[in-house]
Order: sequence, then structure tokens, then C-alpha cells
Amino acid sequence: MSAVVTCRVMREADAPRVAELAGELGYPSTAEQILLRKAVLDRQGMSVVYVAEAANGQIVGWIVVSEICSMELDPHAEVKGLVVTGSARSGGVGATLMEAGETWARSRGLKEMVLRSNVIRERAHAFYRRLGYEEQKRQVKLKRRLA
Repeated sequence: MSAVVTCRVMREADAPRVAELAGELGYPSTAEQILLRKAVLDRQGMSVVYVAEAANGQIVGWIVVSEICSMELDPHAEVKGLVVTGSARSGGVGATLMEAGETWARSRGLKEMVLRSNVIRERAHAFYRRLGYEEQKRQVKLKRRLA
């Protein structure tokens, strides 16, 4: 598949397909979960969710970009999630989504965009490097359940 897609802001009706694609990324989700998460992002007002829509109307990918501010870093954009369906990979869809995210970040006056990618996703790392991203560090993610 070529990159003949339109990037647009996610709509409520997109939730089932966005959930399917989250599963392809390794994060099984329901449409209801996607809608709840999107509502939180919308309420916070610091993120955008774009979908890539093919000419036939099928959603073939999505990206979430958030504005991040912390004590140790200036405000910047961070890709919180990016997925392109398997049949559309290597066709320019991911690059189109990344460009949409970068454009959104620039519109907010942000000067830098960062992302995190699982160390096992070597193909994704090569993709990001082709777009001009450079590896900064590797880290350990820890989690504790708060019951």
C-alpha cells in the first residue's frame, strides 16, 4: 500500500478500528477503553490523536502526540503511540503520521519531538532513524500495581 492516506483527528466512530490497531501493537484494547482514554486526553488538552485513513475509508494507522513538561526538561512533544497495520507498513503511512504529529507540535511552539520504542522493535528503530531521530538512551521501565 502506498502512502495515499489522509491524516485527520480521530473521531468516536474510529474507536473500534483504533482498538484493533492497538492490539496489533501489542496492547489489546476495546473500543470502549479507547474512547475513555481519548476522553481523558481531550480533557487534558495537551494531546492529539490522528488516524491515517486510506482512500477506501479504512483506518490503517494512528498516532498520539502529547505536549510534555517536566521540571528537568523544557516543554516538548512526545509520541505516545504509533501503529500502522501490517499490510500498510513500509508504504509511507508511518512517515505521514509522524509528519502530522510534528506539524501539530510546531503549531504549539514546541522545538523537539521525542519518542520511546521497545528495545525489541528494531524495524521501528530503523524507521525512526530514517526520519532523522537519534537514539538518546536505553532505560528500564518499572511498574507497581496500586490496588
